[in-house]
Amino acid sequence: MLTSEQVGFFEDQGYIVVEDVFDQKTVLDPVRAEYAALLDELYDGWHERGLLPPPADLGFWDKLLIAYRSGCDWFQPMDISLPGGAIQPDTPFHFGQAVMDMITAPKLLDVIETLIGPEITSNPIQHVRIKPPATDLRKDEIRAHVTSTDWHQDQGVTHESADQTTMVTVWIAVTDATRQNGCLQVQPGRHREQLLPHCEKTQIGIPNEFIGGHRSIALPVKSGGVVIFHPKSPHASLINRTDGFRWSFDIRFNVTGQSTGRDHFPSFVARSRANPGSELRDARQWRAMWEDARARLAAAPHVGLYRWDSNAPYCA
Repeated sequence: MLTSEQVGFFEDQGYIVVEDVFDQKTVLDPVRAEYAALLDELYDGWHERGLLPPPADLGFWDKLLIAYRSGCDWFQPMDISLPGGAIQPDTPFHFGQAVMDMITAPKLLDVIETLIGPEITSNPIQHVRIKPPATDLRKDEIRAHVTSTDWHQDQGVTHESADQTTMVTVWIAVTDATRQNGCLQVQPGRHREQLLPHCEKTQIGIPNEFIGGHRSIALPVKSGGVVIFHPKSPHASLINRTDGFRWSFDIRFNVTGQSTGRDHFPSFVARSRANPGSELRDARQWRAMWEDARARLAAAPHVGLYRWDSNAPYCA
């Protein structure tokens, strides 16, 4: 649980850093093992197709880097969502038990309950972010989950249906996040302002004229800690200037019964004090929900993720 001082800081500043939310051995190590097994499977498939050299004694990070340099896309098969672009009946994704256990970890939900109350839904706007060193990025890399992230508000990347939703974003550090490897940065206190315009930049982001002149601070956090944002807090990530990867997840929670902002994607009840039987803990059911959504969306007209018109005057 957060203290009253921490809650007051969040309400005043629009963000908070909370260290030691996740136990390494019982929560994060299983996530690492789950992803290592997934990458082994992906790498073996690419090797069999002649796209990559033999795995030999390569470790997780070496395999990731070799695959990225060779143009093999590990991001979408590792992501915990469907893409914003075209969805195919076989679009890959990852919904494993270790990831679900992380998202529903009691200590994390205790923190979230302090901020939004006891009826908590796991929002489907969620991603893994495994960022290579900037020196290894392809010049055409624009995916926010792989490179640095433009300034944005998380409410700005939802549909209007969630504008009145009580929601928080939780950014989970799997590796230490430092100024050198591309930690987050935030503009404190601006969550009290209105929703700012967003345009197509490197990704979807706030136009420079709405960002300049405001104080920003970096938010380093150690592995196992989290950064929590109000949905209208402008934030971004720095460039990874190290020779290693930076690994995080960003997930969201909202009050159950309110719009998630992407209601065409599946959500689930993470905690309910009123109806504990409604809580989901089985990743097989979680994955099945996304498989059903994938089949439905692949056969239907595309649903965009954003509300913004890039022809608007502030996007010129």
